[in-house]
Amino acid sequence: MSTSITIARGDGIGPEIMDATLNILDASKVSLDIHDIQIGKDVYEAGHKTGIPDEAWDTLKKTGVLLKAPITTPQGGGYKSLNVTIRKTLGLFANVRPCISYGPFIETKYPNMDLVIIRENEEDLYGGIEYQQTQEMTTAIKMISRPGCEHIIRYAFEYAKAYGHDRVTCMTKDNIMKISDGLFHRVFDEIAAEYPDIKNDHYIIDIGSARLATVPHQFDVVVTLNLYGDVISDIAAEITGSVGLCGSSNVGKNMAMFEAIHGSAPDIAGQGIANPSGLIHGALMMLTHIGEFEAAQNIHNAWLKTIEDGVHTVDIYRPGESIYRATTKDFSRAVIDNLGYEPKRLKAVNYKSKGAGQITFQDPKPVKSKDKT
Repeated sequence: MSTSITIARGDGIGPEIMDATLNILDASKVSLDIHDIQIGKDVYEAGHKTGIPDEAWDTLKKTGVLLKAPITTPQGGGYKSLNVTIRKTLGLFANVRPCISYGPFIETKYPNMDLVIIRENEEDLYGGIEYQQTQEMTTAIKMISRPGCEHIIRYAFEYAKAYGHDRVTCMTKDNIMKISDGLFHRVFDEIAAEYPDIKNDHYIIDIGSARLATVPHQFDVVVTLNLYGDVISDIAAEITGSVGLCGSSNVGKNMAMFEAIHGSAPDIAGQGIANPSGLIHGALMMLTHIGEFEAAQNIHNAWLKTIEDGVHTVDIYRPGESIYRATTKDFSRAVIDNLGYEPKRLKAVNYKSKGAGQITFQDPKPVKSKDKT
């Protein structure tokens, strides 16, 4: 039986890396019923200020799953962030970004790095509430709710349990923002007590970011607020070796969106040199979400073997180290040829041995008395 998903080919290099990813999914024999929607630059310029037409929402709500290539937001005012719009409209409260190094095959200073950033996705300064208070003063409102904190923190612990992680680290700035960030830290301590088998700790975001950039192997799962998570997830992705390698998921109770973390790179669009790995990893997260663990494992191990074989796109190619400078199509063909094989030096993945994707969602507990925070 096929699983229905929605895809969006996006802008710039989006259509190229989406075609490469779909070819790999098709070759893996996973059964998908694919619905295509148009979003992004052309839709913005056609008069939809959010970058997504009305009919696309119906498709998304029917399938519950979106695999999205990068889009381009036109320059100038009046255009809303498509990602923020989708996250808020569909209740995608958790942004999940695994950041893993693949040394020595991809250059990195941190070959033992293997961590996950889990970021609250709907609140904080990304509420977009700001105004001109006086002629010389602007104001932005930082919104942090107890239900929002409970949702993302409990998800982080459930994710750790499902995927075999043994530590969850919280990062805030509650030494300064004692009410808003303080609430997040307090809720973290409350929920952590319910998971005695998972270690927990807390860092102030500035020293936490510094440690993340210098000793990333000391972290496992990191949960934090929206703005901090946006910043540190890009730091973590970059120091793995390339932001072009990382995918992410945006997950809610009934809906989920999967994507590469990089932009649409219009400067190289149409040249056939883009690295499809970020979207491939987004698709792997999608497959585990819908329960296609065998296909996810098969594709992931084929991708690892391709990297290990030295078949590298231009962004990660190193003369004397890489074996072959691959185009987008070359890379996807190499992954397809490696289906059924495992890497020899990189660690093979085994989704079947984990509860991957089987994460329990719990509604926040009602507040019995007025919370003065």
